[in-house]
Parts: sequence; structure tokens; C-alpha cells
Amino acid sequence: QNPKTLETVRQLASQGDVEELQACFGSRMEFGTAGLRSAMGAGVSRMNDLTIIQTTQGFCSYLEKSFPDLKDRGVVIGFDARAHPPSGGSSKRFAHLAATVLISRGVPVYLFSDITPTPFVPYTVSHLNLCGGIMVTASHNPKQDNGYKVYWDNGAQIISPHDKGIAVAIEENLEPWPEAWDETLIKNSPLLKDPYEDINKDYFKDVQKHCFHRDINKDSTVKFVHTSVHGVGHKFVQLAFKAFDLNPPFAVAEQKDPDPEFSTVIYPNPEEGEGVLTLSFALAEKEGATVVLANDPDADRLAAAEKQKSGEWRVFSGNELGALLGWWIFRCWKEQNSDASALKDVYMLASTVSSKILRAIALKEGFHFEETLTGFKWMGNRAKQLLDQGKTVLFAFEEAIGYMCSPTVLDKDGVSAAAILAELTSYLATKKLILSQQLKTIYEEYGYHITKASYFICHDAETIKKLFEKLRNYEGKDTYPKSCGDFKVSGVRDLTTGYDDSQTDKKAVLPTSKSSQMITFTFSNGGVATMRTSGTEPKIKYYAELCAAPGNR
Repeated sequence: QNPKTLETVRQLASQGDVEELQACFGSRMEFGTAGLRSAMGAGVSRMNDLTIIQTTQGFCSYLEKSFPDLKDRGVVIGFDARAHPPSGGSSKRFAHLAATVLISRGVPVYLFSDITPTPFVPYTVSHLNLCGGIMVTASHNPKQDNGYKVYWDNGAQIISPHDKGIAVAIEENLEPWPEAWDETLIKNSPLLKDPYEDINKDYFKDVQKHCFHRDINKDSTVKFVHTSVHGVGHKFVQLAFKAFDLNPPFAVAEQKDPDPEFSTVIYPNPEEGEGVLTLSFALAEKEGATVVLANDPDADRLAAAEKQKSGEWRVFSGNELGALLGWWIFRCWKEQNSDASALKDVYMLASTVSSKILRAIALKEGFHFEETLTGFKWMGNRAKQLLDQGKTVLFAFEEAIGYMCSPTVLDKDGVSAAAILAELTSYLATKKLILSQQLKTIYEEYGYHITKASYFICHDAETIKKLFEKLRNYEGKDTYPKSCGDFKVSGVRDLTTGYDDSQTDKKAVLPTSKSSQMITFTFSNGGVATMRTSGTEPKIKYYAELCAAPGNR
């Protein structure tokens, strides 16, 4: 049905390129809690028209079994600006194909008419009480990739058992349904609705509830630079600043418009730091701006950098921004809530590989802190459980520059985070302080938390498996290392096998997963180190943190 992918396969066959054909057709993409993510192109291992149709048929079939009122409530679909001309694939095309599949079964579809940030999809699910959501994006992956992210009716990313249920349903619905290819089906269908204008209006109205210093914002002389790194974020961050009565940030002209080639960066990931921010720093120097804000291409993450008194730029880590935002959001809540008894229902969340700084703040201030497995799917679902129990969830974050600053979006949101961080910066300026100074004050009050996180690229699954198995059988079967250099290991938690020697029954409390690797070592000096595999990239990630008690350095 797609002449471009068909021609690719014919050429590979005529050239006898067995290796590439095997790569395309050897194994089907696995659907998991992160949905799908792969290169665009021909074959069942790639993102293309057919695999999108098959995936949506499985998702639709699973929704039909799960929700008797599916045809009353419906599903939302959003997309970013990715495109792959050689295969004819694009996020917009994939979103339209997904909408066609759902409408062919009588399911109402709220299809955004234009590119939109990822957080707008979970927001729409919750705001309109829909049965689910689909976001077509590969976030900050390389340009040839695309992805298919799925949300459940609670507004959070899917977790087990839904991932497995959808995966089974996909396998049961591989043959395209009769009308699945008929894109004319959605053109005049009464089942197709465009939520773009209403959601834009309502989202920013809800974001305004987190603006607490409008007068300061109006008068602020702090200048900001913003880059959307060739993604979707430019318009929406401008609107977020407007909603907070902040002066608009200077936009990096070369990067503000969507560009599927990501032509000015090697990797479109602001986590990579200075390399992605070079043009932002140049614009900041030209305009006299002191803070740079950067979204990843689907605008669910936020990076930030600040010019120091020395003239150097400091790029904040995800953990440092988590400390600043967590401190600020609690401070704003406290100003609005003088009743100390309300603290018993206040929560903050962080993933287990993120800094423990929120735990330290919670211990001193008296609110609750909870740790979840890595990924916002866990924090979003846990936040929803707490909200349903009448609790207040103020903030959640992960070290990979992801922040949930408002419970109206049960996922990371780089748009609202940008406005809230800008308000914090403007407030500090009235005290003649900058973000770096405030971060130091937080560490002095609640204890220094020194972190180091990075990764190794590894494309060989067998090598990764051997590496982790060596750690599990270090000095004989089922033995872990007792030290690392001069530092003695005092505890081990293995969330692949479910082992945790800090528990009396040696069983981990957090959920375990045999399909991903993750081992955490605690050291007698208070240090914590974790190694894990990434669910969406060929990376072995590592995280280390040393936590000091308040007053200690």
C-alpha cells in the first residue's frame, strides 16, 4: 500500500541484501510500557504505515474489551514534527492512520490538527475523560526514529498488565481491517474532532494556577533565551510565559521552527548539555540574557543553564533542577496553606535513580516523599492513586530532565516547567540572587547531594547481559561485589531478579522486571550507585549520588 517502502523491499531483494532484509523483517518491534520506538522504514521491525495500523488495531481491540463506553468517550491522538521522506513516514501520517483505524470501529477520535507537545495528550485524556491517548513521537531520539506512546484512561502512561494485553491484541490483529487504509474515512466523519483550540485555551488556564508572583513577573528585568531544538515547543513556551505575565524569551531563530533533520545538532537532546546549547549561548550573549531554557523536540523535558558571575555558563543537571523546582513549589504551596495539618496529605515523588534531595526536604519540612521505579509511567500512575485518595501531589521528577509540576498532566511537562522555573528566577532576582546561589542554599539547609550520571552506548544485547550477570555472580554464584575500590558495599537491590538484602525476606519492595536490567549498590559512606539498561535507547546508564546530612559537606 505504501509505494516507497514497497520499492525499498524490492530493491533489497534484487540486490540480494539478506542482512538488511533480516534487519527489517527478522523480528517484530516489541510493544511495551513505552509503546513502540524504532527507525522509520520498511519491515515489521520498523515504524511504517503497516506497523502503525497493526498496533492501533491491537490497541483498539484491547480498549473495546476494557471499556464498554469506548464509543461514547473516545481517544485522543497527537503528533510531533518528525518525518522520513525516504519511507514516506511522518508523525502526522501515522497519527492520521491511527485515527482511521479507530474511526473505522466507531470510536470517537480527538485528533490534534497540528503539532503539539507530548504533555497535551495526557492532559486531554484527563481533561475530557477519554479512554486513552496516543502520541506519535520519538522524543529526543535520532532523526530517523519515531515512536508510539500510549496513555490509559487515568491520564498516565500504560503499565502492566495493559502493555502485555495490548501486545497480545496486536498479534491477534495483524491483518489490516477492511477500512484501515481508507484515509478518506476520517475526512468528513462526525466521529473526528479537533481539540487543538480548546485544549490550548484550557491547558494554559490550568497552568496559570501555578503562577504565584504575577506582579514580580510583570516587572522582571531578567532576560531568557529559549530553544525548542527543532521541535514543537516554541509556540507553547511563548504562550506559557504569556500566561505567567513574563516577558517573552528570545527564541533561537535557527532552532525555533520544526525541522525533521535536526540540522544544527548531532543529537536533538538537551540532556547532552553544552553541545546542544551553543546557539542559545551565542544569542544570550548578544541579547544580554542570563538564563537559557531548552526543551527536547516533543517539549516534555526541560534543560536550563545560567550565566555565572565569572561569565561562564553553568548547565544544571536534572537533579539540580529537581531540587530547585521541588523547593520552590513547596515554598509556594506553604505560602498558600498556613494550616500545618495539611502537610500530612502532601506528597512529592521521584524515580529511584534520581537524587534523594526531595527525601531530605520532606524529612525536614514534614511532607511525604515516595520513590518509584524509573520512568514517568510509574510516577504518573502513583500520583493518580494518591490524588484519588484525596492527597495533594505537588511535584514529581526524574534526573533525565523530566518534571511534573502540575497534577493536571500526569507525565513530565517541559512547557509548564519552563514558566515555573522562569518565575522562580524572577523572584530570586528581587532578592539579588541567582539560581546557582539558591541551589547552594538548598544544599546547605537540607544536605549536600552530589550526583554523577552518564551512560555507555552498547548495541549488543548479549554483552549487556554478560556484564550484569558478572555483577550477580561476582565471586561465585549469586554473589555481588562487596566493595568498589576503597568503598565498602553495605546493601544491594536487584530489580531484575527481585533481590533486596535490606529487606528481612530479601525481596524487593519496588516492582521488578526480568526484561530490563537494574542493580543498585548502597555504600557504607552514604553513597548510592545504580546501573540499568534504557528502555528506549541502546544505552547502559549509571547513576551515583553521595548524600550528606544537613550542615555537613
